[in-house]
Amino acid sequence: MSQDIRIKKGLNINLIGAAEQTTASITPSDVYSVNPPEFHGIIPKLAVKVGAKVKAGETLFFSKVNTAIQFVSPVSGEVLEIVRGEKRKVLSVKVQADKEQVFQENAVVDIAKVDADGVKKALLSSGCWPFIKQRPYDVIANPSTSPKAIFISGYASAPLANDYDYSLKGKEAYLQIAVSALKKLTNGAVHVTVGKNSDSPLAKLKGVTINTISGPHPAGNVSTQIAYIDPINKGELVWVVTPQDLVIIGEVLSTGKFNSERVVAVAGSSVSNPKYYTVKIGAKVSDVLKVAGLNGDNVRVISGNVLTGKAVGQAGNLGYYNNEITVIPEGNDYELFGWNKPVFDKVSTTRALTFSWLTPNKKFDLNTNTNGEHRGFVLTGKYEEVCPLDIYPMQLLKSCMYEDLDEMEQLGMYEVAPEDFALTEFVCVSKQPHQEIIRKGLDLMLKEIG
Repeated sequence: MSQDIRIKKGLNINLIGAAEQTTASITPSDVYSVNPPEFHGIIPKLAVKVGAKVKAGETLFFSKVNTAIQFVSPVSGEVLEIVRGEKRKVLSVKVQADKEQVFQENAVVDIAKVDADGVKKALLSSGCWPFIKQRPYDVIANPSTSPKAIFISGYASAPLANDYDYSLKGKEAYLQIAVSALKKLTNGAVHVTVGKNSDSPLAKLKGVTINTISGPHPAGNVSTQIAYIDPINKGELVWVVTPQDLVIIGEVLSTGKFNSERVVAVAGSSVSNPKYYTVKIGAKVSDVLKVAGLNGDNVRVISGNVLTGKAVGQAGNLGYYNNEITVIPEGNDYELFGWNKPVFDKVSTTRALTFSWLTPNKKFDLNTNTNGEHRGFVLTGKYEEVCPLDIYPMQLLKSCMYEDLDEMEQLGMYEVAPEDFALTEFVCVSKQPHQEIIRKGLDLMLKEIG
């Protein structure tokens, strides 16, 4: 049954530099990178060597634990470099792209005739399986399991987020093929959540349960939607797929070609021409920013949004799961006596010398300065104001820090992912790394409980 969800707890951070809803093309990058550390919990086993020729969609490496899970090249070309770290850990596989792209030919799937095993086989062999993540633990789903439901969040509420209502236009056919295939992988429902009163292509899909949601961030986080629609209990699995990954899945199933193109939002106050660009997974960020332009040099380039993205710098590349690039000023300057004078140009949930609450619709030009230093937890009650989940955020964070597995279970660890603590980290007066703490806690539970 469809639900209309209304979120009251949360915080919208309105920033300058939203992407204009026009899509521009860029000159394709000469080198693309796929980085194994982005696939949390995966130990990579290389399938190629330096100098090998690969097609777009051909396997670069696979999971050492489950060899059926393959990670493929976003482009055709030559393996230029395999970057290794400590203990020869594989950090990146770089492919120098051909001018004319050649695709690995996968079998075209007739969704009406194929069963669940056939869908799994097609997704695994084509390299699309890594797009499916599971809760709990926020890791790539195990293909030998079956979830009680599959969730797709078509509502992006994070600051300067990619607007799916715009970026998915014209992709309806691929979206329908993808959700029809995913429907065969669960005995439960495929839940698609869109913004209330939005004109989303996802709202027109058939064979799925369409839910609407409204309210401040983190209304768009899939954990919030799961908690309101079909909460996770111990022993249960839920799978999660993002909308732009659905497009890639749908195209692979219908054409046999792994097309890694995404409509990426390039946003932020330090971007001269914030708009949407068609970019392939793993493209060099510098090639995008040459077209988008930068306002100054002292900036932080982020693959993803400002709350959960990764700082990659101009020499970095677009993350495998990211559909936006955000650039904001670097916060390496400090204000004299900034702690004891009224503040009008920063966002705060408190009313102590800060006045952003007087102008809720104002857009701010924020930088990366944390405006404070790391210290022990301070009891303020502010975490609960921005967390709509039925959990105790501070107590859960502390249980992760002292590694009490029983307490972590009782406090709702199965329901959360690191992104669900991005806002509590933003409002934290103690400057604790909430997302890192939760990620370590999830890793511990996965290792000890599985």
